[in-house]
Amino acid sequence: MRTTGKTVSFLAALLLVCGVSSYAAESDKGTLVLDLDDCIRRALSKAPELGEARADIELAAAKLEEAKAHRYPQIEFLGLAGPVSKARGNQIYSPDRIDRLHGLTVFARGDATLVQPLYTFGKISERMKAATHGIEVDKARQDQKSNEIVLKVKEYYYGLLLARELKEVVTEVGEILDKARDNARKLLDKGSANVEPADIYKLDAFSGEVRKYTEEARKGESLALAALRAQMGLPPDAPFDIATQRLTPDDAKSGADLQASLESAKVRRPEYRQLKEGLQARAALVEAAKADYYPDFFLGGYLSGAYSPDRDRVTNPWIRDEFNHLWAGIALGLKWKIDFGITSAKVAQERAQYNRLLSTNDYANANIPLQVRKAYFELNEADQSIAATRDAYSNAKKWAVSAVANFDMGVGPAKEIFDALQSYARMRAEYFQSIYNYRMSLANLDYAVGQVPLEPR
Repeated sequence: MRTTGKTVSFLAALLLVCGVSSYAAESDKGTLVLDLDDCIRRALSKAPELGEARADIELAAAKLEEAKAHRYPQIEFLGLAGPVSKARGNQIYSPDRIDRLHGLTVFARGDATLVQPLYTFGKISERMKAATHGIEVDKARQDQKSNEIVLKVKEYYYGLLLARELKEVVTEVGEILDKARDNARKLLDKGSANVEPADIYKLDAFSGEVRKYTEEARKGESLALAALRAQMGLPPDAPFDIATQRLTPDDAKSGADLQASLESAKVRRPEYRQLKEGLQARAALVEAAKADYYPDFFLGGYLSGAYSPDRDRVTNPWIRDEFNHLWAGIALGLKWKIDFGITSAKVAQERAQYNRLLSTNDYANANIPLQVRKAYFELNEADQSIAATRDAYSNAKKWAVSAVANFDMGVGPAKEIFDALQSYARMRAEYFQSIYNYRMSLANLDYAVGQVPLEPR
């Protein structure tokens, strides 16, 4: 019974490993059937994460347009209209006094100022540069999200196939056990010396546990299909199945080279692009903050006009009438804001952000190559494991068939069946696990080197 328990525990563990992915329901008319590429394309077109990334790109583009707009004139206009005291006379004499009301009239006034920046020591240009690199950062982040979605879809898809194959293994073992149990009962009824009542109990217990884990696998199938549907934006009850029927190693061959993969990662990995563009953006923001130490040179223009029908116009240039005039002027200007520590603190903040990104860059340079190496070595390990486990489960199957035949003829012990089935179930499951590992290692390697995902349809 201990041997039997180990076999069932092993099968249960393998089923739980792929519990997040499993086998789809049998296709019927009207069912959406997609292969891996179609699943990836649909996930890329429906993923809300990519919608967020596109919004971030639009936001960065808007920031760039805002930075560019600071190069152009800024015009401010103020309009007023209201009541005012009447005024008669001229600049020499008036019968009216400023401190008394001599009847009311109306006035209308408009003031417009224009400021055209000429030179700002980098306040505008550096922020434009930072915004430009910020757009590239968000584009690279979108590519990273796409790669993560592709990896997740592959995990679900291949896990679904693995669970289907493991379910077949469990079903096959259960069928062999059922036949062995029926034959054992017949031999026991005939009084065979090779069969004891305890053998029947062991076979019954083993078969019961196999059925239990089969039901658990079916439960995992529903969860996996729900996850795959959600990833592709399908309704929870949408009829859906994957096109691939078996998990085979036939098309899972790769000519990956470690050095070529490492070089490819440096060029194509979105994280490297994010860091490169991010560092340039942060460097530009540091320079923009430093520019606040210096003044802004600008060209200024001013236009003011006011009219009141019951007030006499005064033409003396030394006397200002705020309610009846027309003034205009243009001049070169300088604006210099001097503070005590505020600008230096802002520069320190921007430099700290830049240094933080430098540390992130060092971390990426150390860990992305490690990720590539890990995926590459796991790929080779799984490739070797496929051939080894294929031979192992083939021989174990022959052993199981021989043990069952011997038991049926009354010349072999029941324990031989348990041992043979344990070996067969374990090696058959490990064979499919090796294929799954190979495919996922290949997917992880594609992700690690920044393989460009399929374009959404």
